[in-house]
Amino acid sequence: MTMPLSYVQPTADSPWGTYLSQIDRVLPYLGPLARWAETLRRPKRTLIVDIPIELDNGTIAHYEGYRVQHSLTRGPGKGGVRYHPDVTLEEVMALSAWMSIKNAAVNLPYGGAKGGIRVDPKVLSQKELEKLTRRYTSEIGIIIGPQQDIPAPDVNTNAQIMAWMMDTYSMNTGATATGVVTGKPLHLGGSLGRVKATGRGVFVTGREAARRIGLDIRGAKVAVQGFGNVGSSAAELFAAAGALVVASQDHSGTVFNGHGLDTAQLQAHVKASGGVAGFAGGEAMGLEEFWDVDCQILIPAALENQITAARAHRLKAKLVLEGANGPTGSAADDILAERGVLVVPDVICNAGGVTVSYFEWVQDFSSFFWTEDEINARLDKIMVGALNNIWDTADHHRISLRTATFAVACERILSARQERGLYP
Repeated sequence: MTMPLSYVQPTADSPWGTYLSQIDRVLPYLGPLARWAETLRRPKRTLIVDIPIELDNGTIAHYEGYRVQHSLTRGPGKGGVRYHPDVTLEEVMALSAWMSIKNAAVNLPYGGAKGGIRVDPKVLSQKELEKLTRRYTSEIGIIIGPQQDIPAPDVNTNAQIMAWMMDTYSMNTGATATGVVTGKPLHLGGSLGRVKATGRGVFVTGREAARRIGLDIRGAKVAVQGFGNVGSSAAELFAAAGALVVASQDHSGTVFNGHGLDTAQLQAHVKASGGVAGFAGGEAMGLEEFWDVDCQILIPAALENQITAARAHRLKAKLVLEGANGPTGSAADDILAERGVLVVPDVICNAGGVTVSYFEWVQDFSSFFWTEDEINARLDKIMVGALNNIWDTADHHRISLRTATFAVACERILSARQERGLYP
């Protein structure tokens, strides 16, 4: 008799609860491999660490950190690290599980992993942030490595934090290990195209999906939630393709312009002020009004569980491109399907980031680097090929793109699990 995990209490709309319900939905399409499905509901390894640092004022502060390796069946773990005051173990577990699915969906030779620290990085100085990052890296150093588990940037982490992680790991092991993290600065073995890769993947999958449903991107209205790395890059590419980005929302507020926001000016404003609020090229809107905006394409690129059941009833969009991880609750998913709204799920839509992370890792191993044009061409080819395969699966079984993505990914993971067998 297999007992449920004792250390988590998922609710229906919690990230881990949402992931478990997605696994339940895919079981009928796994055939004989379904006997291995319990593997998908149990992270292989979960590490919780204490991170003590001395603050600039001389006091000692303690932060809670995590690294979860959901599956290492198909290769080393791969997944980001987020710094956020609301990070929990369950959230990191779900994010690591979605990374397993995402890596298998685009057929990268990785398992899924994720990390996080419960901290608001905005209240720390640069020196405190460096201390936090270095201590966290030392604490999880026992389970990460270029062939074991490769962290990357996520919410509130960036190339500088990856540089500190790489340096700390290298100091602890006695040799420069550029391949231990991806999303690094170019001078330290980073890859061209990595910063905009996730947003580019959102655009590429969105372009293909729009073509399939007969939606012309030229003149289409786009609303973007989250104007960080992913949202701003996707907005820029859609605008360049002739779409009108009419609304943007982030933690600071919401701005709207029915004739289209100038994405370049908005990016400059966000860089200068820290958020979209106060942007002169648009008018302010209420938080909830964002979900009523007249648009054809919606890109949730912020945090989990933003499209609730109540909001799903109100969306005007015909196409939802999940730039964030887990932005749509299970109940909302069903409502959108009933309303004929096509959702391109996170586990394929935002896989551009990990795909170019894979390119970075390969380049670091060979010490041979590609041009940005080569990287973008390879990214496009992988994303379009993966989406076409998923679409064929969805059509064959008459299921949603999300369930089809899980079907393709879980078949790959569980086939590998079956072929490897159980040790000892």
